[in-house]
Amino acid sequence: MSDFGTAPLSPPLGSEAGFGRLRTGIADLGRGPSRAAPDPADTAHLVRIRDLVYQVAGIFQADSRLNFLSERCERRMKATGAGSLRDYYQSLTTSTNRTQELHQLLNEITIGETYFFRNEPQLSAFRQVVVPQLVHLKSRLPFVNLKIWSAGCSTGEEPYTLAMLLLEEANASMRGHRFEIVATDLNERSLEKARVGVYDDYAVRNLPNSLRDKYLRPSNGRYEVVEAVKKKVSFSRCNLADDARMVFMKAMDIIFCCNVLIYFDLASKRRVVQHFYSNLLPGGYLFMGSAESLFQVDDSFRLVHFPGTTAYWKPTAAQASGGKK
Repeated sequence: MSDFGTAPLSPPLGSEAGFGRLRTGIADLGRGPSRAAPDPADTAHLVRIRDLVYQVAGIFQADSRLNFLSERCERRMKATGAGSLRDYYQSLTTSTNRTQELHQLLNEITIGETYFFRNEPQLSAFRQVVVPQLVHLKSRLPFVNLKIWSAGCSTGEEPYTLAMLLLEEANASMRGHRFEIVATDLNERSLEKARVGVYDDYAVRNLPNSLRDKYLRPSNGRYEVVEAVKKKVSFSRCNLADDARMVFMKAMDIIFCCNVLIYFDLASKRRVVQHFYSNLLPGGYLFMGSAESLFQVDDSFRLVHFPGTTAYWKPTAAQASGGKK
């Protein structure tokens, strides 16, 4: 049916068991005037579209959010000329360009809001504790190369922030060492903006002036990320619900997946977290959003407390057997 390659998931119709994503715009869900419920004649096809999106990407809109999904479908119906939700559902399932249209619909419903230097306690733990610790762990290797994954990178502010901080460590913990940042998202429009790397005042409002002046340059009243930062980050599309794709995201030292899994149902969340655990090298770290937790989701990781924030840590074999970090 598509190139997503994920096993179907089947939430009960009308259940609250879901929401998936990858940075679905929670702010957008509550915006705008209230809208009438979909016409009863179209409700069945709207639910079918809802379930199709969940199957391929883990994104589930509960019954209370069907108006949001209906609005996003209407945008695509205007673009494609579909006269009804039934016609649009057929374009998502039987037309020759069904995969491309699914991508377009996902672009409409996965709207992320982010900005530079979003979580200062988390970034401090990353720079001051985690990076030096991992460099020390790898110190016996011929060379040190840290590999970091920004999963659900949205428009790129997070991975670019991480690159700036690591470049700042060039004469300290990262002296003589290399790093690479893999940034992925489901939304192709967000990735296009991330690759361009041009941002407005709102996106850079939390960025310290010293970093802004060093790593951004003025560009027609906005700010563009300098090439030294851009070349440290590679952007690509990744569906976290695609098991086949996730298997290849191997050998990571650190994974950032912030404010992403809060929109997944429990089954989808467990699948993604299991992949994260497999994708991390022993001794690696998983950072999540401040409102997120792996409680009753996965007990493979160890919770680590830092000042003002937490992270999840994958122990090495020796550390696991010894019971200490």
